[in-house]
Amino acid sequence: MNGTIRYTIRPYDTFWMLAQVFNTTVESIMELNPGIDPRNLQVGQVITIRPGFQFYPPYPINNNMMHDNMMNNMMGNNMMYNGMMNNGMMNNRMMDNRMMDDYYGMLFDLTEYFRLLWQQHIFWTRMVVLGIIHDLPELEASTQRLLRGATDFANALRPFYGDATAQTFENLFRDHITIAAEIVNASIAGDANQVNAIWQRWVDNANQIAELLGNINPNWTTEDWSAMLMEHLELLANNVNDLIEHNYQAAVNGFDDIEMQALEMADMMAEGIALQFAG
Repeated sequence: MNGTIRYTIRPYDTFWMLAQVFNTTVESIMELNPGIDPRNLQVGQVITIRPGFQFYPPYPINNNMMHDNMMNNMMGNNMMYNGMMNNGMMNNRMMDNRMMDDYYGMLFDLTEYFRLLWQQHIFWTRMVVLGIIHDLPELEASTQRLLRGATDFANALRPFYGDATAQTFENLFRDHITIAAEIVNASIAGDANQVNAIWQRWVDNANQIAELLGNINPNWTTEDWSAMLMEHLELLANNVNDLIEHNYQAAVNGFDDIEMQALEMADMMAEGIALQFAG
């Protein structure tokens, strides 16, 4: 297909992350791959991507975390490659090869780690929610493990932003977790007024986290993080209600949405830090 490349899905890939790497949009990737479910990407699937005009080759093919034959595929597309050469894109790259190696190496390392942290967060959140609803004996242990995630996130941010910022994030994220537990208990009790009051505190906390992140990285904005975190809260709240009302199939389906959205936040964190600090 003219102006496109073939890409093989790797572990941890999402359409959102690929859109950032190839300077395109999720909608464009979905349009080119109508038979692919973006919520259920399979390692080894081959998809089609049309890179944006600001896509600068070559990829750091010595980086083991990149797809080994991406460069070969791109170079084999003569029309695309020759067009880049004629436009001077090969001779006027925004980043030299060394900077690109740094960026992509850092990006994939950070993506892997922040995805781990966010997946742990939503997994242990679900365990705590189930523990509260069903009065499970491991509730206390699950709660302590969930709270540990706030420290893990802080430790991931500390090398880049220092102790004070890391501690502030840890405190806010710990509040995010404890307020969630309050929402669950109030929802079980059926106290709508209390649920609304706690919800507002939860939203305020999310906005504080968004403001912190928007202020420490020029590649992030408070508005973007507010939108992402609000979606996170709404998905969690809907899932809690489904579990309380015994809508278990809806709760399972909803958890898929929670996971995909959490991976988007992980990718957003990884990309922003890589752009800010690589090279």
